[in-house]
Amino acid sequence: MSYQGSGKTPYQGDGRVFGEFRCTKCSRKWMSGNSWANMGQECQSCKVNVYPYKQTPLEKKTSDQDKCDLQKAHLSSLCEKCKILGYNCRSDYH
Repeated sequence: MSYQGSGKTPYQGDGRVFGEFRCTKCSRKWMSGNSWANMGQECQSCKVNVYPYKQTPLEKKTSDQDKCDLQKAHLSSLCEKCKILGYNCRSDYH
């Protein structure tokens, strides 16, 4: 995994990672287990593309207290990677 920060996102590898997002327009925050290098997600409130400010390796959910639930539905209509692929980006990476 490469975390050099030489692109639009901190992570510059090929795989899917966990991302933390903050909309610069409305300050809404969210987390996603479907974050990619140089790809953003659309803010549900403002409809602007937001790049993650922090990205870390994916970890499987081990308790109800964990922040990331990989079984939660992915809103592909808000995901830049899904829009480019033309299908849900999680399809190849379960």
